[in-house]
Amino acid sequence: MTKTQLKYEIRRLAREKNAIIMAHYYVDGAVQDIADFIGDSLALAQKAAKTDADIIVLCGVHFMGETAAILCPDKRVLVPDTAATCSLAESCPADEFKAFVEAHPGHTVVSYVNTTAATKAVTDVVVTSSNARQIVESLPADAKIIFGPDHNLGSYISDITGREMLLWNGACHVHARFSVEKILELKAQHPQAKVLVHPECKGPVVKLADKVGSTAALLKYAIADQATEFIVATESGILHEMQKAAPAKTFIPAPPEVAMDESGNARSCACNECEYMKMVTLEKIYACLRDEQPVVTVEPEVAAKAIRPIERMLEISAKLGL
Repeated sequence: MTKTQLKYEIRRLAREKNAIIMAHYYVDGAVQDIADFIGDSLALAQKAAKTDADIIVLCGVHFMGETAAILCPDKRVLVPDTAATCSLAESCPADEFKAFVEAHPGHTVVSYVNTTAATKAVTDVVVTSSNARQIVESLPADAKIIFGPDHNLGSYISDITGREMLLWNGACHVHARFSVEKILELKAQHPQAKVLVHPECKGPVVKLADKVGSTAALLKYAIADQATEFIVATESGILHEMQKAAPAKTFIPAPPEVAMDESGNARSCACNECEYMKMVTLEKIYACLRDEQPVVTVEPEVAAKAIRPIERMLEISAKLGL
């Protein structure tokens, strides 16, 4: 089928099966264009919790499908490709994180949403980059906190809240590779450009930012701000929605560090793209809707434990108006 035919068939199947197609900002632009709802991790979780669809097609990485399945046990949750994992979630194996938590009793465990269901199951409250600051600040001032798995995000939240936290040493392979030098080079070429940075980036990169925020927050800022040029240090999929929302503005993807081959020679590297997010394609969405496979399943015992910190996040976010 052509791309146009694929889009038509996907929308037809979604209507026939009462399915909602939800996409993260980091998936390919063509996938975003056929989605019923596009959002960051917080918005996707909030939408999943409220939808009356019979089927949820989660176009993103696997932990997002798990979160939807935990929140919606009465619905069929599909992911176009079960191999679309997350480097950050993989950097925090549940058994190792559990041992870390048990080695530090008396701590409130705050886990980034970019974790597996099994890791969420040993967590007290889940956060996203949209609400991490507010949720950490909502905890008692004398609370001892473990924050995982993203070390860069944890360091940023610690700096802006003044809360000391024990940090798990995990990272997103995309955000960890942005370099100060490359951004400064771009800034020299575009001196009027504002620099937008996701807090999963390293501290020195964050310090260059005119705006630090979640994917949704960076999008909102880019639309509202008077600047006409922006250097964007997050996964490049967000540029699709930025350009649609503000077509008269220029959005420049921050390049990654130069990758080297075994001989020490520079090689091309699209490290500002998440190869896992880009595994989600129109062809795979069509097949998963047609066959209603693959279905995301979470063991009931794990789901029963993992839902508590997710619901706590949603409750605090609703209370704070996030």
